[in-house]
Amino acid sequence: MSGGRSSLRLALPALAGLVLAGTVAARSGEPPRWWAPGEGRTWPAVLDYPNAQGTLRTLLVGGPLNTRGHPFFEPIGTNGRACVTCHQPADAMSLSAETARERWDATGGKDPLFAAIDGSNCPTLPQGERASHSLLLERGLLRIQRPWPVRSFNGDPVTPDFTIEVVRDPNGCNSGPNYGPAAGNISVYRRVRPIAQMKYLLAVGFPFDPKQGYALPLDPDDGQPQSGNLMADNRAGNLRIQMEDAAASHLQLMGRLSPQQIAKIKDFELRLYSAQQVSQHGGALDSMGAEGGPAKLRDSQPGALGSIGTPVWSEYTAWDKISASDAAKLTPEQLAFRQSVARGARVFRDKTFLITDTAGINSRMGFGNPVRNSCVFCHNMAQMGNDVAPGQVDLGTTTQPFADPWQDLPLFRVTCTGRPHPHYGKVILTYDPGFALTSGKCADVGKITLQSMRGLAARAPYFSNGLAKDLRGVVDYYERRYNIGYTEQEKQDLVNLMSVL
Repeated sequence: MSGGRSSLRLALPALAGLVLAGTVAARSGEPPRWWAPGEGRTWPAVLDYPNAQGTLRTLLVGGPLNTRGHPFFEPIGTNGRACVTCHQPADAMSLSAETARERWDATGGKDPLFAAIDGSNCPTLPQGERASHSLLLERGLLRIQRPWPVRSFNGDPVTPDFTIEVVRDPNGCNSGPNYGPAAGNISVYRRVRPIAQMKYLLAVGFPFDPKQGYALPLDPDDGQPQSGNLMADNRAGNLRIQMEDAAASHLQLMGRLSPQQIAKIKDFELRLYSAQQVSQHGGALDSMGAEGGPAKLRDSQPGALGSIGTPVWSEYTAWDKISASDAAKLTPEQLAFRQSVARGARVFRDKTFLITDTAGINSRMGFGNPVRNSCVFCHNMAQMGNDVAPGQVDLGTTTQPFADPWQDLPLFRVTCTGRPHPHYGKVILTYDPGFALTSGKCADVGKITLQSMRGLAARAPYFSNGLAKDLRGVVDYYERRYNIGYTEQEKQDLVNLMSVL
């Protein structure tokens, strides 16, 4: 954990043999952390990996699975990658910056992960130099190239109501003969989204999109409403389109995925559940009445409105009042940590603050500007922490003045040609226009899809652009953005809560 140097941060001797903080090398009997394309390993029904906060567990319903020949694990494209390259089980089916650094050191930068197309800051840079891959190594970011002007998922042109200029291009992928608006594309840099818990991400918790104010788009394959929770900019509404997008851009697949390949990948992804199982500081997360770990995710259902009637993080309600007999089984440090987690869940749900100038909330949903609520206002889906209401939200993580003045990311000037942005006005400076590159609407600049909060301890850094390097950084960003007034104890309680999800 990061942040205050309280006693809750002490490593517990009783758990030292179970997890070593910061240790990532494989122990005796532990499966290798890195899953390489085409190695043909068997994926077990239960797969555990240590991380700095404890142990992550990934469950495969119906497992084990022989990965030999499976399209998720084979290098079916032209650059040697497979889907598993960027969706590693030790990283909660995402990719941490720490793992990227380990692969660079282990392979001298030769792993397919560092393919020039998106594993480097730009293909025009010298690929053998570490600095050319700094965004992946330091922030866990891949380059995402979007068409400009905007095109919909089916390739139809969209007329944007804004212009875009490149103010700064430190990596060269938004200028020159092949890159940038003049060449018909825009490059942004984003984190890899985890692919576990898909039944929750695909669940439609609202009959319309309240953030945009219109009906939900319909799935072109089955005609059902789409949740919009798969990708940061909602450029792919269902798993098939997401797979095709990833295969073409990240795997550099020549041609298209076959229906059989799509079916196999979809089947695998729908059977995965990944979450922290053991806390380094608190012990087993499914003990003494708590229901942490991925089994709760596997055995529950999203339900009506994403189980919004169930208080989020109620998995740890039992730790609010641990009996004297149970407390006697714990060290003082373990007891204090568990009580902190329970307090963090209450702070998450109950500590209110003023939410201001947030497109997708203050400008569309009819709540006014400001509106007083808590973290659970947007992070409300039971067991998950994403939003049951479809649509994207601008938290300011990619726009000035809220985002840090980074020099290693491109900076764009967006000028609204019609109605001004409801909170930024006519001219916006942004590192990533977000959902606006899908919708073509200036009002959507900076909007990003909220994602699951499970497995956070395994997949730093956080936010779509790696804005927060650790869990304390997440809390600190929200404190700065909304002037919440958290006490130091509340901040640590929130960090401890997020460390066990």
